[in-house]
Amino acid sequence: MNTKYIFVTGGVVSGLGKGITAASLGRLLKNRGYKVTIQKFDPYINVDPGTMNPYEHGEVFVTDDGAETDLDLGHYERFIDENLTKNSSITMGKIYSEVIERERRGDYLGKTVQVIPHVTDAIKEKIYSFEDTDTDIVITELGGTVGDIEGLSMIEAIRQVGLEKNAEDVLYIHVTLIPYIFGSKEIKSKPTQHSVKELQSLGITPDILVCRTETDMPESIREKLALFCNVRKTSVIQNKTAENLYAVPLMLEKEGLAREVCNHLKLDSFVPDNEKWEKMIEQIKNIGNEKVKVAVVGKYTKLEDSYISIIESLRHAGFENKVKVDIELICSEDITRENVAQKLKGIDAIVVPGGFGNRGISGKLETIRYARENKIPFLGICLGMQMAVVEFAQNVLKLENCNSSEFDENAKNPVIHIMKEQKDIDKKGGTMRLGAYPCIIKDGTLAKAVYGKENISERHRHRFEYNNEYKETLEKAGLICSGTSPDGKLVEIVELKDHPYFIASQFHPELKSRPNNPAPLFVGLIKKAMHI
Repeated sequence: MNTKYIFVTGGVVSGLGKGITAASLGRLLKNRGYKVTIQKFDPYINVDPGTMNPYEHGEVFVTDDGAETDLDLGHYERFIDENLTKNSSITMGKIYSEVIERERRGDYLGKTVQVIPHVTDAIKEKIYSFEDTDTDIVITELGGTVGDIEGLSMIEAIRQVGLEKNAEDVLYIHVTLIPYIFGSKEIKSKPTQHSVKELQSLGITPDILVCRTETDMPESIREKLALFCNVRKTSVIQNKTAENLYAVPLMLEKEGLAREVCNHLKLDSFVPDNEKWEKMIEQIKNIGNEKVKVAVVGKYTKLEDSYISIIESLRHAGFENKVKVDIELICSEDITRENVAQKLKGIDAIVVPGGFGNRGISGKLETIRYARENKIPFLGICLGMQMAVVEFAQNVLKLENCNSSEFDENAKNPVIHIMKEQKDIDKKGGTMRLGAYPCIIKDGTLAKAVYGKENISERHRHRFEYNNEYKETLEKAGLICSGTSPDGKLVEIVELKDHPYFIASQFHPELKSRPNNPAPLFVGLIKKAMHI
């Protein structure tokens, strides 16, 4: 079978859920027996989102092979349950960097380097990179909105793919908004008509419209969209806001999205095996009224997307424990020794996530102290783990002038210090310890009870690490190193002896959590919170 290509574009406004649409379609096609992968093409000039403030673009999602990527890759992995790679995250910055590097090497043999064909060819190379693999279908989501100037070369590249490949091997899906005007109580199709017209002016006519709407679309709107947008009526797919994110694939299945895709690409329309996904959704629906309230204490709390993988991991853990998880994002900058009890009143469990920089650190330290002293289930992640070590050293060991060297280079007792291989690095982008690394868990520890095995692999994104010079002293006082790198040189997990659930990891367990296979550290956190 020829490799099939599906391109997902967006129109009218951003934030319509192109990523969820692409991920849901990937799940539906996988349930039909096809090998599916998904790519995200972002039009910004950053090489990757690794140097961006989370308020700019949400969290940075890290793959096994160490790529710093857009948060949509997290949705892709959670829905299709496949580990993606650096080939699944492409930016215009990455494309331009490669083209300029080729020009400097003389690869273009003295020719004038232009957007067409050189930039568009570089983009197509990324699209075609899965042709020599076992992948049947490549779904490519284009970031931004049709008409954005920075995305034009990507639109041109996918137009060329439609010419270079057989018609039955390429499909264009346009995700668009169908607004409801409350004043006149009308659904309006005009924004979508204009968006499609913009796309057509760039040489692409969408084969399928996925219409984001808050209310049911009447048949008259479907007919109007089909007529004016030049698509079949059966290819106008309604996509309403779902109560549960993971119900979207089944909703789109009922709307006929996968059927239309299979018909256009001339795929054998195997009977979908949605049973496991349906069972999962049914179990989620049947969760009772018991609730667990979890505080995520960080400094990027104004935008939920800053911690989206952590939020989803907590929900996954709730599914596993058959309990509803209420998540409260609390700004660590607002927490002090005087108000921490009030800020965390009624909280059943606490997560202190990763991050960079000194802002909000004192609030994180106070949060960790409060969780430790009051026996509140606690999970620290990356910087949260480092601050758990600092807090323990400051308040239990009473070490003088104790800190992380990230925040105080002259600290007398740097219980957290920079990794040796990071000391001489002056470039910020893509230079941290990134990707999946193995971890060995000690017997008789909470970590071993939670994971149920000795050897694990988790994803990392950090520069600083636990200072082994303090290991013996910290362990004697009760802060156990329960997980390390195979050679024992890097501490990966710490935990408290005399606490119901106090554990922290240098890695990011949220990056591998799935709704049908939740991250063990989160499952353990919610389980313990239910019984405190």
